[in-house]
Amino acid sequence: MRPRLLTGFYSAAAIATLGLLVTSCGPRPPSISATDHSALSTMERVMVNANACWFKSADPAFAGYQLAPELNSYTGRPRILVVDKKHPTGRPSLVVQAEGSPAQLQAFGPMMSGASGGRITGDVNRWAAGTKGC
Repeated sequence: MRPRLLTGFYSAAAIATLGLLVTSCGPRPPSISATDHSALSTMERVMVNANACWFKSADPAFAGYQLAPELNSYTGRPRILVVDKKHPTGRPSLVVQAEGSPAQLQAFGPMMSGASGGRITGDVNRWAAGTKGC
């Protein structure tokens, strides 16, 4: 039996599954642990602090990017995206997402392997644990 090719419009679930399959081939993204809070409340804290510390403060590492929060998630994985200002509908440069209770966070994307990767991990860990500020 020949495999069937998908045609037409792809559902969000199919695209997400494909993304997981593609990313599972490479090295595992760093995992970030949170205190025992729900995924949504943890990502709300991370988003508020990321917006203030990375974007509103005019941090040069994030100057060419903008924040795109996706906290209303039907998959149970609220997330924030960091996208290119010139191409906001393109592939995100950073994804930070959480799932479960207690929340387990993941951060992945090209920015994680760049010069800001360690700093991003440290910032997100602090904010997820409840620390505020930059």
